[in-house]
Amino acid sequence: MEDPNEAERPDYTAEEHQAARQQLVDEGLTEEQAARSLAVLWTLNNNAAKECWALSQRRLRDTRQREEDEEEQRQQLLIEEQEAARREDRKKNKNKYAPLIRGKVPSEPTVIPAQYATHKLKAGDYCELHYFTNRGLEDAKVSNLIAEPDALVMLPSADGLHSWIPAAAVKDPKAAPVVKDEHLSWEEFNEAAPRMLAMMKLHNWPEDRRRRWHLTIGSAQGWSLEELNQDLIFEA
Repeated sequence: MEDPNEAERPDYTAEEHQAARQQLVDEGLTEEQAARSLAVLWTLNNNAAKECWALSQRRLRDTRQREEDEEEQRQQLLIEEQEAARREDRKKNKNKYAPLIRGKVPSEPTVIPAQYATHKLKAGDYCELHYFTNRGLEDAKVSNLIAEPDALVMLPSADGLHSWIPAAAVKDPKAAPVVKDEHLSWEEFNEAAPRMLAMMKLHNWPEDRRRRWHLTIGSAQGWSLEELNQDLIFEA
């Protein structure tokens, strides 16, 4: 449909409209009256067409606006759903969104004791220093290479209930014998003590407990690692 606002009224006095004028002349009008009547009739029809055109354009704009609003609402809903999914994924997979920390390459080798010793320290229990000596770490390395990584054993917990724990977290009766603290050499003690204190800190032992932690070495009297003179240890 063409826009009636752009239409131009014909010249009804022209020869091409003679047939239309003649019908009115036959009804008793003059040539001039017939041409004027045709012009008036065209104007009335054009005004009616303009109103219909305006109404159709308003309906078209309203339809387009409604479709745009609906599409905007769909996009907003999609954004909210995606954001909710990202928040849920952040809760379930925190490590994936953890910031990367650019640290220096450690200058000392990583200490990986036997899982049994790690399990004891995590629980806040006593653990022999032997596991943190060079010999104990070497035994742990060999044990980790031959152990079944997914093996589990059931053991009773402090509340009387039983729970499954990794088999490597239980002392293996077939493993190399553990040297008691009082039988360690000063060299072995010097190897183990700083490593054990570092692991205590790693497993969130309270600072005051780390300070007051006592070891019993073959006698009834305990002594604190904090009170050791490091210079004397290195000289021993």
